[in-house]
Amino acid sequence: MPKITKRVLATAVVAALASAAVPAATAAAATTSPSSSPTSSSSSGDAFYTYDGSKPLSSYAPGAVLKKRTLTYHIVGVPTPLKAIQLLYRTTDAQGRPAANVTTVVRSITGDGSKAVSYQSFYDSLNPADGPSRAIAGDVSLGGLIANTENLFLAPLVAQGYTVVIPDTEGQSADFAAGPEYARNTLDSIRAASDPAADTGMSTDTRVGLIGYSGGAIATNWASALAPSYAPDVNERLVGFAEGGLLVDPAHNLKYVNGSLVWSGVIPMAVIGVARSYGIDLKPYLNDYGLKVYSSLEHGSLLDALGHYPGLTWKKLTKPAYNDPDSIPEFVEAVNKVNLGSAPTPTIPGFIAEGNGGVFEGTFGNPPGIGRGDGVMVSGDVRALARQYCATGKAPLKFHQYDLLSHIGTAAAWAPQALAYLNARFTTEPAPTSCGSIPAGNDLTPEQPTDPS
Repeated sequence: MPKITKRVLATAVVAALASAAVPAATAAAATTSPSSSPTSSSSSGDAFYTYDGSKPLSSYAPGAVLKKRTLTYHIVGVPTPLKAIQLLYRTTDAQGRPAANVTTVVRSITGDGSKAVSYQSFYDSLNPADGPSRAIAGDVSLGGLIANTENLFLAPLVAQGYTVVIPDTEGQSADFAAGPEYARNTLDSIRAASDPAADTGMSTDTRVGLIGYSGGAIATNWASALAPSYAPDVNERLVGFAEGGLLVDPAHNLKYVNGSLVWSGVIPMAVIGVARSYGIDLKPYLNDYGLKVYSSLEHGSLLDALGHYPGLTWKKLTKPAYNDPDSIPEFVEAVNKVNLGSAPTPTIPGFIAEGNGGVFEGTFGNPPGIGRGDGVMVSGDVRALARQYCATGKAPLKFHQYDLLSHIGTAAAWAPQALAYLNARFTTEPAPTSCGSIPAGNDLTPEQPTDPS
């Protein structure tokens, strides 16, 4: 059988297995306790994730390949005919320190390595064991089931001839929602995958598109925004980005999901993620119940939080003096660092989509100055960011708001449009623009500290 036929059949198998992975993931999530311990590469002693070289990590340039391995691509622990290349590479964490991270590369089926897509996962977890690289390597964990279902997005890309790069965007500490770190992990992943030593078929001439939804949109947008300054060598190769369900101003999101029936669990996840990413201790501001929730979610995933804390509010977690999040100076400083409204404008074309039917996922909030959203993300923030890009940038921007779709529903509507948008960016077709027709959004001015009550 010709090699190309084998590879096409392998992709078909992956697509079929990916379809089966969705109900499997749902069933596992329903039967696994939130407190159960996941099986991870780190706990099983996988040395690949540890930099153990003799030279200081700081002596390597960002994107340098530190280790390489080729393995079988797994879905929910089941091996497939596809092979994947995994790279340990040098990058930079949220606090600007040298770090080692892992990315996975699936070589194109029909392509020649001239075009690639960097797919940013929405695995959204506080546990490093839930990263996509570990799921692909065969590990099975509750949070890792999310990464397994994403093969539905990946299979079409591989089948269309793209080399697909899948970074562990949160890094090896699972720095949840730390946008600037997500960006550096993503950009350095592309650098590593393009290194001849990686043997991925990519090179420094490979053109690259960025795509991601929800948590993956955080990485996609921040990478697009920081590429000109952090990785100009990568930025000149980027053809565009496509994203949906975007987190723009986390301080607004916390107020929007306050009391949500489904999404309120992201409040403690945000507290933990911010504290971990920027090395601050927020426990002194939490009450006894807040400390209990903090402990239960400290290494949890989105599936541990989603729907487990219906009606939870910030006030229920904190001591009375700190019922206003802005009364905690360290927290204000950290959330302002991850406010996309203060980040640079991307220089590449983009497509941003957002839902506005959050009531269908149990979020009924409509805070003054913030408004409604898709259940977890704030629509007015996304519109404001899109308008800001139109006003300050030169690259075309396409925007679409799905008024009757929630966060999960929007993903299904967005995906085919996003793939079509990125496909077109690899051609000479002009990028479309919605500038001039995007409705007004929110004020994205950074938060100001308030006095404890």
